[in-house]
Amino acid sequence: MATLSTGSSRAELIADTALALLAERGMRGLTHRAVDELAGLPQGSTSNYARTRQALLEAAVRRQAEREARVLTPDEMPAGTGGRGAPVDALALALHRYLTGHPELLVSRYELALEATRRPELRASYDAMGRRFREPLVAMMTAAGSAEPERHALSLVAWCEGLMFSCAAGSYHDSVPSLEALRLGFGELLRGMLGTPDRGRAAPDGTRSAPEE
Repeated sequence: MATLSTGSSRAELIADTALALLAERGMRGLTHRAVDELAGLPQGSTSNYARTRQALLEAAVRRQAEREARVLTPDEMPAGTGGRGAPVDALALALHRYLTGHPELLVSRYELALEATRRPELRASYDAMGRRFREPLVAMMTAAGSAEPERHALSLVAWCEGLMFSCAAGSYHDSVPSLEALRLGFGELLRGMLGTPDRGRAAPDGTRSAPEE
């Protein structure tokens, strides 16, 4: 059974249980009755909170975003003005924390993503969740000097998404990269996008400044 997050309200318990069901049983296993049973709630509790399947899915998307934000901490992404070391460390730590500590949350993410392709009414909610994480990356790349921050943010997102899928459901599910391996990967990405760091600029007296990290 997937581990449930402890919520401070019945609404959070229902949404957490919906995510657990998605991770454990897939989209077909998500029903109002199943949520009541797994959460230990009286029958009808989930229907009182979310009358329709669409409402239950939207609650799951919102809760997915809340829980991912606690893991990935997009609001704490470095501004990008202090060299590349800080962004690389922050990105690697966030992704490693997600991959190693919250595999079930990755599975529910992909269940919701696939369902959004079949339900236009769910698409808006899922896309809004994505913007919450994409916009800090665009700001970070802008501050880091990217000439095309939107495109570079997309490349970062695509790299992260591919790695997460490979480790959650793909052929690397039993080979999660180490924190250092992720740091090296992000460093390579940023070097490719932003160019090789200046190794020190010559000063008028012939000395060189310290290289950017």
